[in-house]
Amino acid sequence: MTRFALVALPLLALAAPLPASASEMQGAVATLNDPATQDRMAETITAMVGALMQMQVGPLAKAVAQIDPESDAAYIPPDATLGEVAGRDPEYAERMGDDVRASTRMAGHAASALAAYAPVLKDMARDLAAQWERERADARR
Repeated sequence: MTRFALVALPLLALAAPLPASASEMQGAVATLNDPATQDRMAETITAMVGALMQMQVGPLAKAVAQIDPESDAAYIPPDATLGEVAGRDPEYAERMGDDVRASTRMAGHAASALAAYAPVLKDMARDLAAQWERERADARR
């Protein structure tokens, strides 16, 4: 689940409301389609996941084992890292970064398509709002 959440980060930009102006939309599209931005996002995630996998969990496992001696935490070595406990291989952080890079490219393509359709979507929304107003007025007669 964590992997999905991290990979989906670039897609969150698409969940935001349409920008007020076309220039704002083009700015978001340009940012998501910028290879340097994609690389920075991927490198950031790679560094974060790499650091997280090196975090020692032995003290936490010891505390859990003191509360619940029957738990599996009692068998975790004191110097174990999260990566060792999770069973992740050393290339996990790099693969996660590659996934983020690919997801950002995909979000850029989706944002480009959304920008192209934005005028049509705005017209549709305006038409639907007008139709709703007419229906509401008819229902009140």
